Amino acid sequence: MELLENIAEYYDELFPTNDELKKFYAEETKDFALPVKYLGISCGAGTFEHFLAKGEADVTGLETIPSLLESANRKRRTQLMALRFFQMSSLEMCRFLGKGFYNIISILNGRIIFTRDTSLMAKLFYDCKQLLAPKGKLIISLPNFEKYNFDSTVKLPVRQSIRVRLFSSIQTRNDGKKVLQQELETGNGKRICVTENAEILPLNKNQIEQYASSAGFTKFDYFGGFDKSEFTAKSDELVVVIS
Repeated sequence: MELLENIAEYYDELFPTNDELKKFYAEETKDFALPVKYLGISCGAGTFEHFLAKGEADVTGLETIPSLLESANRKRRTQLMALRFFQMSSLEMCRFLGKGFYNIISILNGRIIFTRDTSLMAKLFYDCKQLLAPKGKLIISLPNFEKYNFDSTVKLPVRQSIRVRLFSSIQTRNDGKKVLQQELETGNGKRICVTENAEILPLNKNQIEQYASSAGFTKFDYFGGFDKSEFTAKSDELVVVIS
């Protein structure tokens, strides 16, 4: 299973819509005509999508986890916003969404790694290319897996808020597949399972470029975070803008 319902209460705290993220998207979309058309794949609780929709934007969010989707829909203040959320996986999106429509497609917070099969990953990049308008961009953020040795258990950086901490570790099974374990620790020390034995595909920079190039993308800009710092082998995060 990708994520359990337990994370819904804390999702916005652990994956905040901060000023760096807002500035990054403002810079990446400044040349698009309004309204900019956004698609968020695995959009979580939809907070960032709500922020985008407050401007002159047309925003669609996809999520597979009912509690996160419910949280996203609860945030709606008016039906007049050009904002919609669907319970839908990336595997289905090309059947129901408009091809050549979106200026920006986002897969943030490392959620792309749950597309665990190589053929499905190739389909994901191909489908994103089909949904993007000319000169559209695919923006992905995930941990920088190049800095880890998967011969032993990999512990990712802890995400935390005032109320909770999220611990994530990756183990390699005997068949070579990678599985993710995640636990929340609350202020009173209680541990809550979030992700258990979830098979993942921890992409690195070269793999992303291979999948994207095969799908027809030609341009890649890499950053060490949404502050647009230089991406290096020691960066904790990899943010890539693909067009």
